[in-house]
Amino acid sequence: MGTQAREVRLKSRPEGMPKPENFEVAAVDLPDPAEGQALVRNLWMSVDPYMRGRMYDRASYVPPFQIGEALQGGAVGEIVASKDPKFKPGDLVESMLGWREAFVAPAAMLTKLPQENVPPQAYLGVLGMPGLTAYAGLLEIGQPKAGETVFVSGGAGAVGSLVAQIAKIKGCKVVASVGSDAKAQWLKSLGVDEVVNYKTCGDLLKAVQTAAPNGIDVYFDNVGGEHLEVALEVARPFARFVECGMISQYNNMTAQPGPKNLIYVVGKSLKIQGFIVIQFAHLREQFLRDMTGWIKDGKLKWEETVETGVENAPTAFLKLFSGGNTGKMLVKLS
Repeated sequence: MGTQAREVRLKSRPEGMPKPENFEVAAVDLPDPAEGQALVRNLWMSVDPYMRGRMYDRASYVPPFQIGEALQGGAVGEIVASKDPKFKPGDLVESMLGWREAFVAPAAMLTKLPQENVPPQAYLGVLGMPGLTAYAGLLEIGQPKAGETVFVSGGAGAVGSLVAQIAKIKGCKVVASVGSDAKAQWLKSLGVDEVVNYKTCGDLLKAVQTAAPNGIDVYFDNVGGEHLEVALEVARPFARFVECGMISQYNNMTAQPGPKNLIYVVGKSLKIQGFIVIQFAHLREQFLRDMTGWIKDGKLKWEETVETGVENAPTAFLKLFSGGNTGKMLVKLS
């Protein structure tokens, strides 16, 4: 590979929907690792909706991306050279130094992957941040009980598809919304009870009412907007709303009106809680134990949508906002 690698940088801050010209690919020369450092060749990198928020120049729970600097995100790579005793060449590691083909970093920024019988990129999806998001958000905030009805928006995404399956494992009826018939068929094959194609159903409220005639007890929100209004309308008393994401709002240039039926929060005694996955980092061991067990038992499956080459990372990212992914969107680095 040599000592040169390509990386993707933020060239300009997007206004509205990001465009390819907001990104640029640059080649950098990598130094030899110093004491306590390692040289890593990335094999896989992740793109995720939360990254859109980091492209704004504003305070948030993570610092914004900087113009002219390489973007950051989850990645799985292989140790090429190491000056730290914890790592040796060939070790597979996880980092937040995606959007680049290779890098040199302190060993403290790397986590060795467990020796599980799963492909390494699973640690960017089902066994990684999206998996923990689904697991912790649903079980800790949603607290589903057997026999209850769970409604998940964005049900064919990396998080939503896992929420749907975990809810089924817990004995719930699951209603999911998706943006294509192919995604609906995939969720049906996973055992999801009712799937609504929000792009073709005509009236989303009527479609969800038909799918969940007795109402819903848990709403796992990945979309926001109209989906949130519908969930408020069909919520049963004491329903729990897990506010994970609102991808329908991420590229709005102006503030949008809130749900017009928010008054139901009072009358129905609803619990609405947003969260950031890092708040549940303490559950990682329990999460990995449960998820790997469900995978081995055949109760949990996942899908990947893959772009190849670091230069196509922006393309992969932009597809998140047009429904161009089923399951986890990944970039395979050549």
